[in-house]
Amino acid sequence: MTAPLPQIEPATGVEPGTLTIGVLMGGPSRERQISLDSGRAVAEALQRLGHDVRPADVRPGDVTAQLVRDIDVAFLALHGTWGEDGGVQRELDALGVCYTGSGPEASRLAMDKVASKERFSDKGIPTPAFRVLTSGDEEMLREAMGRIGPDLVVKPVADGSSIDVYMVNSLRGLRDAVEKVWGRGEPALVERHIAGREFTVGVLGESPLPTLEIRTGSGWYGYEEKYVSDATKYVFDHGLPADVEDRTVAAAMAAHRALGCRDLSRVDLIITPEGEPEVLEVNTIPGFTTHSLVPKAAAQAGLSFGRLCERIVALARERAGRLYARKTAEQGAGGDTRHPRQMKQPLAAGLVPVRTPGGPACLGRQ
Repeated sequence: MTAPLPQIEPATGVEPGTLTIGVLMGGPSRERQISLDSGRAVAEALQRLGHDVRPADVRPGDVTAQLVRDIDVAFLALHGTWGEDGGVQRELDALGVCYTGSGPEASRLAMDKVASKERFSDKGIPTPAFRVLTSGDEEMLREAMGRIGPDLVVKPVADGSSIDVYMVNSLRGLRDAVEKVWGRGEPALVERHIAGREFTVGVLGESPLPTLEIRTGSGWYGYEEKYVSDATKYVFDHGLPADVEDRTVAAAMAAHRALGCRDLSRVDLIITPEGEPEVLEVNTIPGFTTHSLVPKAAAQAGLSFGRLCERIVALARERAGRLYARKTAEQGAGGDTRHPRQMKQPLAAGLVPVRTPGGPACLGRQ
């Protein structure tokens, strides 16, 4: 079992109650409700630590200079399209806003399962064999079934929370599954199903969090098992041999770095019966509820949920400070290396403070 991170609880790098933090949540994707749950949990945790928290339920077009006025850092709790594919990150970069998590390119790569798997393969990181199907041509379906089947996983190229993910073991099942994905107007990723044990490794800064095994009653970790079932178990005392765990953590860290991720990620893996880890995907903005996997791993390492959120903020602030210092040095300006606050401007049109249940006021549409 991975050793807990030493003395991580107080070492956040942020003084309690000193920052104005915008928590961006919601978004347009099918993971919107999960994002709202994450954002509210983050906002309430940071508010309890004394920070000036400004939650905002946002969609494309809402992130303006007016919206982010006066904030020191934007905490991204947006899942799925726009929030995790580099869209909001590009908008924030254009505004010069300090924000948590990976930048636009790493976000795009991680969200695109085909692009990320191709990057893993280029870097020698094991990942299940796959095909991308864009046509109902019977020969393509048969080729996929014959080369990497018969047990297959079919999923959208870009989505999360196990939405529209299917396990199939027949040509007819494969055809039905890919047609459902095609019905969304995107290609289908068909991946070899590995009959192994499922693990996840959180990465905080450049350090791995304790390795967590996911055990389900069904043997499949889908949407129901993630968010509904009480039978799903999350196990830190998983009994992995030390060498297998070392390889698992190494594969997770390699995947995180191969995509260029920063601050935080969650790497999902399967360990084969032979004890070899294979990387399934990297999540750049994992769930932030108190029941989500990264907060569980952080707690195992001695870091409370609130302090985890604060540490992520600190990582973003430190990075922004280094960038500002480098730019001022290049310009020969020197002096203050703190990330400058945004200019004070009126609220964006159509956005008003909204009280979230049990939490702080949130900016949203009437």
